[in-house]
Amino acid sequence: MAVQTEVDHQHLARAIELAEQGRGRVSPNPLVGAVVVAADGTIVGEGWHDAFGAPHAEREAIAAAGDHDLHGGTLYVSLEPCCHHGKTPPCTEAIVAAGISRVVVGSDDPTEKASGRGLGILRDEGVQVDLAEGELVARARLLNQPFRKHARTGRPWVLFKSAMTLDGKVATETGDSKWISGEDSRARAHEWRAQCDAVAVGIGTALHDDPQLTARIEGVHRQPRRIVFDSDARLRLDSQLVRAAPQVALTVVVSRAARRTATEALETAGAEVIVATGENEPARVGSALDQLGARDVTSILLEGGPHLAGAFLDAGEIDEIRLFLAPLVLGGRSARATLEGEGAEAIAGAMRALTLDCEQVGEDLLVSARLREW
Repeated sequence: MAVQTEVDHQHLARAIELAEQGRGRVSPNPLVGAVVVAADGTIVGEGWHDAFGAPHAEREAIAAAGDHDLHGGTLYVSLEPCCHHGKTPPCTEAIVAAGISRVVVGSDDPTEKASGRGLGILRDEGVQVDLAEGELVARARLLNQPFRKHARTGRPWVLFKSAMTLDGKVATETGDSKWISGEDSRARAHEWRAQCDAVAVGIGTALHDDPQLTARIEGVHRQPRRIVFDSDARLRLDSQLVRAAPQVALTVVVSRAARRTATEALETAGAEVIVATGENEPARVGSALDQLGARDVTSILLEGGPHLAGAFLDAGEIDEIRLFLAPLVLGGRSARATLEGEGAEAIAGAMRALTLDCEQVGEDLLVSARLREW
């Protein structure tokens, strides 16, 4: 059955809101929130999945209900309850044991070990299962785009972030780009680093900027893996990225053309080296994402530069774009644009965004566009 009442909508919306509490902490697991309502309509428990390996949202909500009688009650949960043993027992068992008679679900779990199995088990135990529809199911699915893409393709979800001038430039002819965006925008980008499994740049950016690619804000649960796409293994051993490799994961993506002595030196310094195969750059991007996905990297913040971003776009592997538009005009026929690569030959072949949102961030305008939904 589908969710119908306004009360159902309110409680399920609250479960979706609660799920956000785990962002940046639960990967490769999904974000999940749950609300338990007793038979008399009183909210008696709330919970969310707080960290990878910690109890799931359903068990947290049931535990929060304490001594309340849950027989005849309803559980609202943003994602289909699990029915398999992993780091925690199946949530379906806890739901049945608590005597809950109805479960309202925000979205499906597309993984092979779930995909409706949990809902079937609940129905077999006499529990009524109702599914969200419309705006609520869309919100629930958007919570977990990295999880959903990884489950369906084995590859990470990719968020491309960049800062550009009003005339679409990301750097001068000499490569100077510090700082196009304002301080508030840069702080927002650090939040995104903390929320993603990995941050990726090309070797040009790594050599020119010598970045750290860490999330330098308070309350970071774990630092993202740093990824450098470096076909010829040119990353300097004295770079900030390599020097920090023993403490913060660093992956260098090379091609078969990379010298073995260079890759071995990187590995000795603490970096992981993976070899991306394929006849061109987009194909090698796909190869790298397959290997990173196999390492449970479910989300990547792609920070550039334009050459690497163009290869990702040509590979069809940019899922969302967030652009900071700064109140600057740079000019210059050789100043660099946001995206390079081959691109589309005609406007008709351009990728059209599914959604477009704008937000003022300090002096900048943040434009966000979803290119694909999973």
